Amino acid sequence: MTDSLFLGVDHPAVAANDVEALADWYCRVLGYQRWFRHQKPVWMLLAPDQTLLEIMPKDQTARPERTTWTPGWSHVALRVTNIDSAIAHLNEHHIVWGGELTNAIGGGRVRNFFDPDGNMLQILERPLPIQSY
Repeated sequence: MTDSLFLGVDHPAVAANDVEALADWYCRVLGYQRWFRHQKPVWMLLAPDQTLLEIMPKDQTARPERTTWTPGWSHVALRVTNIDSAIAHLNEHHIVWGGELTNAIGGGRVRNFFDPDGNMLQILERPLPIQSY
């Protein structure tokens, strides 16, 4: 795909119980850096691959119960260089796992886990480069 108008994902956004606390967790545990803070308060966090994550305050809407297959956005998958090392790192931070290590759709290995607010994330190790059809 050359000269594409659409380049990919710039940032997902997550509504947090406590913006500062969740931003701290993503920085401390997942290696993000604080990039920009809006007065609302909203944090834009920068990942090592230059993608962004927006953390904003939640409203009063009740959180629906979700599974990986619930309609709408399900999770954010974070690509890792070594999934076994990533699992060991996350275990040191006492995260809550959402399942066992399994084969990823399209190749590689994946494991679900949750951030402190209960948002589902995945760590994913996938062979690169990814070939298109």
